[in-house]
Amino acid sequence: MKGRKNILLIGNAGREHALAYALSGSPHLGKLITTPKNDAISQISQAIKLPNDNNIIKLCQKNNIHLTIIGPEQPLINGLADKLRNANIPTLGPSAKAAKLEASKGFTRDLCAKLKIPAPAYARFQNPNAARQYAQTQKPPIVIKADGIAGGKGVAIAETQTEALHAINRIAEGTFGEKNRDIVIEEFLTGEEASFFVLTDGKSIIPLASAQDHKRLLDGDKGPNTGGMGAYSPAPILTPDIEEQVMAEIIRPALKEMTARGAPYQGVLYAGLMIQNRRAKLIEFNARFGDPECQALMMRLESDLLPLLYDCATGNLGEREISWRSEAALTIVMAAKGYPGAYETNSPIRGIEKAEALDGVRIFHAGTAKTQDGWRAAGGRVLNITALGKTVADAASLAYQAASCIEWKEGHYRRDIGASVIGQRALAREE
Repeated sequence: MKGRKNILLIGNAGREHALAYALSGSPHLGKLITTPKNDAISQISQAIKLPNDNNIIKLCQKNNIHLTIIGPEQPLINGLADKLRNANIPTLGPSAKAAKLEASKGFTRDLCAKLKIPAPAYARFQNPNAARQYAQTQKPPIVIKADGIAGGKGVAIAETQTEALHAINRIAEGTFGEKNRDIVIEEFLTGEEASFFVLTDGKSIIPLASAQDHKRLLDGDKGPNTGGMGAYSPAPILTPDIEEQVMAEIIRPALKEMTARGAPYQGVLYAGLMIQNRRAKLIEFNARFGDPECQALMMRLESDLLPLLYDCATGNLGEREISWRSEAALTIVMAAKGYPGAYETNSPIRGIEKAEALDGVRIFHAGTAKTQDGWRAAGGRVLNITALGKTVADAASLAYQAASCIEWKEGHYRRDIGASVIGQRALAREE
């Protein structure tokens, strides 16, 4: 890659803060522009507020942008990558047709069934009465999903028939959006969940790294599903043999089929997996970096992120080795009390600088605002406390030490991130 590159990064959550952090250290970086504004990200970039997506192309042309990176899923599903590529702006992220792997759970389940990709048994419904009748024939626990995206909140694991019917009713009533009323009912899988990431330019496919997310709100994987309450990388459950099985039986067949359908996939593809008896089944595909997995990955990445993503966006990925630090990384998500339901904002947060002063710790901001009085909460998931350590246990110990430095009465976080690897239920002292 020749010369310095001007980058536009779209998104303002913790994932994008982690990406901005990784990009900012590249010797190939010219100008880094981000939108929408995140007060923490704007400390290492030029933040620009745009009225709507139609202004993004003008922004790219005015600032001689060489690469646009789309962080969140919704702009991808809405076709923003298509618009940018049509304007000859290299873009990291799949087309709207390819992003359907995330946009529709039913679409992906049908694709898995056709290709015999290992995945749970399922049925999909537009008619809620048919869904209710089918659910009553299934032995709990069963998984009820809104077909479209719902910020990680459209999935319910129903332990009883009553819970299954309630979950179906919530989807049918439009709880997750008027256009998100289709229902997918799946077999409940047992085992250990893990995430596996690859990078593809539509031709070459390069494995990135593994991670494990913690979706449920409370310790012991209790409570409602969320967008993610913590993560660590690498995930030891994903052995080299299992990773090769995932590539051979899940990733490669799915991407080959998308190309055959005229929707070649370009960008980051994230496979959410269930591992049992040393075999992986596909729970879901996501069309971007996971959040908060990305935060752990960016702490471990040793290779220069910028040329890697630029070559992917321009179809020049080829075969390459990606270097990762030998250390593990772990992220704790601090969320506002009440999340993923109703929560209050504008509460003061103190001690962030003290926490980040610890060697090996980085705080990524997902929902904060900087005021004259300091940092305040401005979202549901607010802070990502990320630490490096020789092992997952070491990373967890350091991350929880950093978390203890932060004073936020209205905040909440899980105290067992990484417990499945470390072998402990409680990793942090109760305050």
